[in-house]
Amino acid sequence: MQTMSRDTARRLALGAQGFADPPPRGEVTRRHLQRALSRTKLLQLDSVNVAVRAHYMPLFSRLGAYSADLVDAAAWSHRARQPRLLVEYWAHEASLIPVEDWPLLRWRMREYGGAWRRRSRELLERSPQLIDDVLTAVKELGPIGAGSLERELGGDQRRGRGTWWNRSDTKRACELLFAMGELTTGTRRGFERLYELPERVLPAHVLADEPDDDEAIRGLVERSAHALGVATEPDLRDYYRLSPAQSQQAVAELVEDGVLEPVTVHGWRQSAYRHTAARIPRKITGRALLCPFDPLIWERSRAERLFDFRYRIEIYVPEAKRQYGYYVFPFLLGGELVARVDLKADRAAGVLRVPGAFLEPGRDAGEVTLELSAALRDMASWLGLDDVVVGDRGDLAVPLTSAVRR
Repeated sequence: MQTMSRDTARRLALGAQGFADPPPRGEVTRRHLQRALSRTKLLQLDSVNVAVRAHYMPLFSRLGAYSADLVDAAAWSHRARQPRLLVEYWAHEASLIPVEDWPLLRWRMREYGGAWRRRSRELLERSPQLIDDVLTAVKELGPIGAGSLERELGGDQRRGRGTWWNRSDTKRACELLFAMGELTTGTRRGFERLYELPERVLPAHVLADEPDDDEAIRGLVERSAHALGVATEPDLRDYYRLSPAQSQQAVAELVEDGVLEPVTVHGWRQSAYRHTAARIPRKITGRALLCPFDPLIWERSRAERLFDFRYRIEIYVPEAKRQYGYYVFPFLLGGELVARVDLKADRAAGVLRVPGAFLEPGRDAGEVTLELSAALRDMASWLGLDDVVVGDRGDLAVPLTSAVRR
């Protein structure tokens, strides 16, 4: 069994995620977008918009400044010359996945559909026609939002309670149908999902593809391995939120097929697996701010093993108990996570606010400050903000304040 150092594993992981790829020259195009997506495999969606929507930031981290219209067109529109590249479903949480990967999640649509039906039993018993009514309305009116559907269906749906976050019955029915794969997202208005029939969103050959469950799960694990480079079995499992049994069987079969190679990484307690197509970059250069939902740091224990960087999102921590801030971005420099900054896009004032900035132990404050200030100015410019304003929290706050003013 091959043994590799943590430095080698780190470079392998960064290369797999696209951080060793040369930056685009000139305008970022659809081709660059496809290259980045071939690395990450998917983009997580999240409703938090304190700095920038989660599905936009990983591409900026890898490609630099680009037009968000590229993602919007790839995910929520279709033209003959530019067919839709991405579709929404539950992959690593709510995600944008390549259109061609939709069949690999059919088994989940069956499982989630059953689970949501059980959770919606009271609704289905009370309103047995609602599911058919929603499908009929979407067929006639789609793409359409849940609020508009509710009005079309009479506007008298009773509000849910408890774990349904006060969603209307119509919204619950839409989400059940989305989980089953009977509805998908046709487009979005702002961040509102407008539901549509899959046959009006996805090409016929994708809808006709029916891999068996084991084949589909092997496909997902192989994609995980390709995106991660080197990973433990739980790391591979987490990328698409698979069960231990599903992942372990798929890993064993992929090892037998020669797709995965077992390896030992110094300092890792668990055995790891390297995708045999993964290449180890000689060096990782450049800088990148990483949002909390970047696939490089999704699995927090993996980030700690690779970078000696303990990271937790503190959105749900009471303000007085937060260590670093509400929405904290790790800062990648030269292949290491060297700092972290709490960020907020103050669009009304036209500034990127940095309430807190913190240096990792043992890092060169001068070098990090210089590079971080440039990265923050780049991000502000990309977001259409005029300035960077640094607060007073953290050991980098004072030098960073001076650096961004130069």
